[in-house]
Amino acid sequence: MKLDSITGLMSEVSYIDSPNQDDRPENCPVNLLVIHGISLPPGRFGGPWIDDLFTNCLDLDQDPYFREIEGLRVSSHFLIRRDGRVIQYVPVHRRAWHAGKSCFEDREACNDFSIGIELEGSDDMPYEDVQYERLGDLVHALMRAYPDLGLDRIVGHSDIAPGRKTDPGPFFDWVYFRNILSQKLASSNPVDNT
Repeated sequence: MKLDSITGLMSEVSYIDSPNQDDRPENCPVNLLVIHGISLPPGRFGGPWIDDLFTNCLDLDQDPYFREIEGLRVSSHFLIRRDGRVIQYVPVHRRAWHAGKSCFEDREACNDFSIGIELEGSDDMPYEDVQYERLGDLVHALMRAYPDLGLDRIVGHSDIAPGRKTDPGPFFDWVYFRNILSQKLASSNPVDNT
């Protein structure tokens, strides 16, 4: 994967344009990555519902839960499906509406300076190995494009909105993900022993 610095789009992923985006504030560098978990309806995977939510096309008659989120205007930069497919909804130089009321290191409004990545999943079951692999690929590419994105600047939604959000949930294996990412970072920066 490689990020196009002009378009803000990632290679090797599908793109679906979400209307739920706007300009980032001026002089506000991207230096935070937020990992989320999502399933629609809750606990069910597959189907077009996440795409439809992020493009304001959700058919409210398809599930009773959809009435509860009627009028919700949200998006994320990326979604990683259970099978590892990656979809982008918002160019990374633009602000996606993924974090809501949030705070990181005493800075509020995390949407202003973050990139949001959704994983198709739920708080009560493990994520798939292929999702961790693709997440590692994606984060690795983002870290190459944004030097201020360090390992200490990758957080869960629950970290920036405690008490309000629980995702990516207790089944997201942070150690496993960080090991995958560290291996990818090490392989792209081999040590010169000469």
